Amino acid sequence: MEPITVNYKVLDPRAKVPAYATPGSAAADLCAVLDEPLTLAPMERALVPTGLAIELPGAHTVALVYARSGLSIKHGLCMANGVGVIDSDYRGELKVPMVNLGKEPYTIQPGERVAQLCIAPVYTAAFAPVQELGDTTRGEGGFGSTGK
Repeated sequence: MEPITVNYKVLDPRAKVPAYATPGSAAADLCAVLDEPLTLAPMERALVPTGLAIELPGAHTVALVYARSGLSIKHGLCMANGVGVIDSDYRGELKVPMVNLGKEPYTIQPGERVAQLCIAPVYTAAFAPVQELGDTTRGEGGFGSTGK
């Protein structure tokens, strides 16, 4: 599959262009643009700037921002909102809402890779009201109803 073009604007000269760590990476790393190291105490949140804005190639494209797995598992540093959704018409700076769910303070260094940016297709839906939904084997079972 050919790569799609995502235009970007540098808002801060210290910003790093999102980069894929390996040829098989699904997401590109986003780096923190900070004047000085930022320490997050346990359960503390902060909005981490990237110094970049992007332009997605059309209304049927979305950028999803995820936590980096290493920071999450080793230090408890996660996205405060779970997953960031960057709509195709957003033109502001990409900022990463981070939360420290760990037991120790964590210091984010200027230029550190703090999140991952994944570009994906998106479908818009036409929602249709109905009186009944189609039957399935699962039915209304949820929250563990299919077993371990």
